[in-house]
Amino acid sequence: MEESTSKEKSVPVLPWMRSPVDISQFEDCPFDLIPCLDPRLKVALQNLGFSSLLPVQIAVWQETIGPGAFERDLCINSPTGSGKTLAYALPIVQRLSTRAVKCLRALIVLPTRDLAVQVKEVFAAIAPAVGLSVGLAVGQSSVSREISELIKRPRFEAGICYDPEDLMQGFESSVDILVATPGRLMDHITTTKGFTLEHLCYLVVDETDRMLREEYQSWLPTVLEMTHPNSESIMPQVNSFFPSVFGRLKTIRRCGVERGFKGKCYPRLVKMVLSATLTRDPSKLAQLDLHHPLFLTSGESRYQLPEKLESYRVICESKMKPLFLVALLQNLGGEKCIVFTSSVESTHRLCTLLNFFGDLGVKIKEYSGLQRQSVRR
Repeated sequence: MEESTSKEKSVPVLPWMRSPVDISQFEDCPFDLIPCLDPRLKVALQNLGFSSLLPVQIAVWQETIGPGAFERDLCINSPTGSGKTLAYALPIVQRLSTRAVKCLRALIVLPTRDLAVQVKEVFAAIAPAVGLSVGLAVGQSSVSREISELIKRPRFEAGICYDPEDLMQGFESSVDILVATPGRLMDHITTTKGFTLEHLCYLVVDETDRMLREEYQSWLPTVLEMTHPNSESIMPQVNSFFPSVFGRLKTIRRCGVERGFKGKCYPRLVKMVLSATLTRDPSKLAQLDLHHPLFLTSGESRYQLPEKLESYRVICESKMKPLFLVALLQNLGGEKCIVFTSSVESTHRLCTLLNFFGDLGVKIKEYSGLQRQSVRR
């Protein structure tokens, strides 16, 4: 580990940062050439219109299903639109396809409900092909409905007395994979009977840079604590509930020196962290307790645009921007557009203004946190 000699706050450089795997060296690969791909998943992907995997998907496949075999945690830095979601969804579904007992084994955490819905749809498109079920836990949706979809309640015959422990053993997970936002995840951890991360095998943190900010931090130590063996939970009410949730079904994690896991638990919780602008600051990534992390990057530049994207800029005074935007929309001749703003208030104000121009010839709709989830969907 090396430290900067600058008077500014030093940032240590970790060895794995010096030799990242360049995703750009990979090329699109037809399904027939992908080793070990489950035929059922191949059919599911073909039904979605795919005929090959993209470079980032091939790179992750080699480090998970291929020679890498999930021996290291992965840090994936790849541009938006490069196929990151399927890159981690496909190997997770493939590895869980042989599971014998249904329980929550994979957790994907994202900062917003809209992103969570998108990721859930990707999993839902391929997971049923191999008998896996996917759940969604996001804010501003019905908690009771989510509970009924995530947890299978025990059924008991009327008129028969049962031991309280038998009642607790009857709870089962209805999903193998859960896509969640941090707030709703914590709600289920603290209040939902039968919800447990005891058997978790895979943890994916998407949009990692955002997820490591302070406002999201309460969920991470809780999840990591709940997957550690024989530890006192930071949430006593959760710890006291876990021992009898699944009765005889246990995921036993041991700490030892086997296979290079000195001071680590085995079988370990496999982690994948992803972002289009993934930080390399080890002080931030250390919060995730990564195991020999491997950095996969699409290039030397941290910020990289998709290859076929063309970008232009119009220079004008700040107060003239709305008028320049109107002129630009007129020149585009009704082509579909997305206009990004800096805040919810700016979005509402700009949408209201543009709707005053009746001769634009385009329908203008607002998309922000002011809309209900049903409208946004």
